[in-house]
Amino acid sequence: MRIHITYTGGTIGMIDSPHGLAPGADMLGWLHGLLDGTQISPDQVSYTELDPLIDSSCATPDSWQAIINDLRAHRNDADAFVVLHGTDTMSYSSAAVSYALTGFGKPIVFTGSQYPLGMVETDATANVTGALNAVLSGRAHGVSLFFGHHLIAGNRVSKVSSWAFEGFDAPSAGLLAQTGAPWHWESYESRGEGWYDPLPYMRHDVAVIDMAPGITAARLEAMLTPRPEAVLIRAYGVGNVPCTEPGLTDVLADVLGEGVPVVVASQCQQATVLLGHYEAGDAIARAGAIGTGDMTLEAAYAKIVFLLSQGLTGSDLASWIPRSIAGEITV
Repeated sequence: MRIHITYTGGTIGMIDSPHGLAPGADMLGWLHGLLDGTQISPDQVSYTELDPLIDSSCATPDSWQAIINDLRAHRNDADAFVVLHGTDTMSYSSAAVSYALTGFGKPIVFTGSQYPLGMVETDATANVTGALNAVLSGRAHGVSLFFGHHLIAGNRVSKVSSWAFEGFDAPSAGLLAQTGAPWHWESYESRGEGWYDPLPYMRHDVAVIDMAPGITAARLEAMLTPRPEAVLIRAYGVGNVPCTEPGLTDVLADVLGEGVPVVVASQCQQATVLLGHYEAGDAIARAGAIGTGDMTLEAAYAKIVFLLSQGLTGSDLASWIPRSIAGEITV
C-alpha cells in the first residue's frame, strides 16, 4: 500500500519558542524513525508539508482548500491518505474535506496530538500509528479521524477535551473502530448524495450566535447588522429560543425575510434539532428557519460554508441542510 501524508501544522509538530509553542519540528525525520522496523517501508510513503504550517486555531476555509488541493494532487500516487492536523479545528477540517471529496474513492484519516512529538509523554506516536493502521486495515472509508484509540467518521466528530488523550467523540453517531488486539470495528454505513465537481472553498460571512438567558432582541439585531450571508444559531435543546423575549423571534423572521438562511443547531453535544417540537422553536420554524438534525456544530458550519462556496443562497442553501452530502446527518 502506498500512503501519502499531508502535514498541515498543529501541536503534533510544535516546539518551544519565545512566544509559546509554534510549528517547527522535523516531522519527516520523526516519521521515518517511527516507521523504521515496521511493515511500512519509507518508499511506500510520500509526504507534503504545507507552507506555511498553521496552528489550527488560525485555520480558515482557505486552509481547508489547501488540504483538498494536496490530496487531489497526490490521488493517483497513493492508495490511502493521512492528514496531520492541529486538534482545535480538526473536526471542522475533516467535515469540510468530506463534503468536497465525496468521489475521491480512497480513505483519508485525520489525526494529531495533545502533546508535541518531542515530549516523553506525547500521544503523537499512538495517534499516527493508529491512523496508519486504520488505512492499512482496508476497512476505513471516506474521511475519518483517529484520536485516542478511536476511529470516528470525520463529519460526525467533535473535540470534547483540551487535555484528555481521548479528546474527540461522536455522541450522535458512535465510533467506527476502537484499538485493541485485534481492533474492534463497529458497523457503520455512511450515506450521502455526494457532490460532483465542487467549486473551491472560499471565505464567507457566516454568523454563529449562541442563545443565552437574557439575550435581547436589540443585542441579536446588533449582532446581525450588517446582515451576514447565513446565520447559524446555537439554540437550546432541540432548537428552542427565548420566544417570550419581546421582538427576538421577529429579528430572526426579518433576517429570513431578507433572504438570509437561518440554520438552527443545539448547544447539546448529543441532540437532534426538531424545530416546532416545542412552542419555543415554533415561531422561527414557521418563519423558515431550518434545523441541523443530529449534525455536529462543526459539520453544520462547514456545510454552510461549502454550500455558499457552491453559489447557493437563501432557500436553495436551506434545502440542502437536512440532506446528506457525505453522511454528516442521519436522514
